[in-house]
Amino acid sequence: MQPRLNLLNKELTEEILTEAYQILAEIGVKMGSPDVMAMLQKAGCEVVPIKNVVRFPNEIIQDAIKTAPKEFWLYDAQGKASVCYGGDQVHFDPGSSGVHILDADTGEHRPSTSADLKKLIQITETLPQYDAQSTAVVCHDVPEAIGDLYRLYLVLLYSEKPVITGAFSTKTNQIMFDMLAAVSGGQQQLTDKPRAIFDVCPSPPLNWSNFASQSLVDLARAGIPAQIVSMPLAGAAAPITLLGSVVQHAAECLSGITIHQLARPGSPIVWGGAPAIFDMRRGTTPMGAIETAMIDIAYAQIGKSLGLPTHTYLGASDSKQVDAQAGLESGMTALIGALGGINMISGAGMLDFLACQSPEKLVIDAEIIGMVKRFLKGIQRHTDTLALEMFSDFDFQANFLKQKITRQLFSKEQYLPTDIIDRGSIRNWEENGKPDSFDKARQHVSELIASYSPPEFPEENMKNLSEIVLSQAMAAGMNQLPSSRPEYIYVDSR
Repeated sequence: MQPRLNLLNKELTEEILTEAYQILAEIGVKMGSPDVMAMLQKAGCEVVPIKNVVRFPNEIIQDAIKTAPKEFWLYDAQGKASVCYGGDQVHFDPGSSGVHILDADTGEHRPSTSADLKKLIQITETLPQYDAQSTAVVCHDVPEAIGDLYRLYLVLLYSEKPVITGAFSTKTNQIMFDMLAAVSGGQQQLTDKPRAIFDVCPSPPLNWSNFASQSLVDLARAGIPAQIVSMPLAGAAAPITLLGSVVQHAAECLSGITIHQLARPGSPIVWGGAPAIFDMRRGTTPMGAIETAMIDIAYAQIGKSLGLPTHTYLGASDSKQVDAQAGLESGMTALIGALGGINMISGAGMLDFLACQSPEKLVIDAEIIGMVKRFLKGIQRHTDTLALEMFSDFDFQANFLKQKITRQLFSKEQYLPTDIIDRGSIRNWEENGKPDSFDKARQHVSELIASYSPPEFPEENMKNLSEIVLSQAMAAGMNQLPSSRPEYIYVDSR
């Protein structure tokens, strides 16, 4: 009795795919990589060299869908299967690549640093509601040339969970592959038990840049999972209708999967995205809008109809503070995404159209996720009869608290939130100084950081990781690694 939400019937699903196939066959996509264009042309695609446009025959796309895995796992640092991409499994991770942090002391948005990322990683590691880490914010105290790999470095230092990450250059891609292989014990171990998945973003509408298309090829050949993050912007960089945006999303994902599978059939890839509507009044991209969530549910349904793993960006807010708007947008969209059975839902902790991360919102969103996961379990049967045995000694008194079965089952039937969720009396609230949710979240952040215990890793693996990162840091002009763990910096290896 697990609840599920669908917005499209079978006929509409088929029509969306038919139009996406037609767009790819007749209009095609803009391709930035000559090498990828050559690969596609060799496979039978039509290339228009002057325009750098590639048109995809239906049968080539369909062959790619057949070879794309319907399910795969991400593994933690201990080699344990932790996150299942496939079916209706639902997992959550924080949003990625924020450029600001909400400063709890000042209420201001300021540029994020490596210390902020370290804090977010420690919080995410400690909270069981989060199934995976993300490279959550940009570190402005690190040279841009190594910013992507440094974010991954900090996650690998402070977390054992799987990682959702990504890069912004093909050179950095390979270095990050080497880093993951180092902590996994080798390239084969990484391929057999992937620790991370890489986001790859087409540029709407229907553009695959040199970097994005080449990344798909590199990830496929390395055997590292890829997550397509298609971002149609309804009314600006995509058709104004929700269905039109879903068609564009499908065309971008189908073309990406074809590139990826031609590079190496059978390599894992995800039908994902971060679309939004375009707010005509403000010129913004509201991630908390209900229509944005509707596009997400619809496109995920298309991916599921093809048997593919799914991803989306929900559970975020466009508010600038952790307030009522942040709560209503994050709670509604996280639940909607989960009811759609989307395998990985990114966005927790994020404000301001995905530009800002907040540690306090991250812990509040963990409570949202806890409730959502409880809802997904549905109503379960725990006893032989539904209620009769609990009425066996009934005397018309409210004595169910005395029953042994009550003590045995209450923690299974109920999600038990932390004190961030106020379920006490008004007298208790007044006696404690009338704290609001943000006050309590701020205190909880401090408690989580204090309770965090860094994981231990094999020394040889960390030495190899240190050599890679130190080499890149020194080439970028850095003499020290901010927010790193001193016990895992091997100075002699330089």
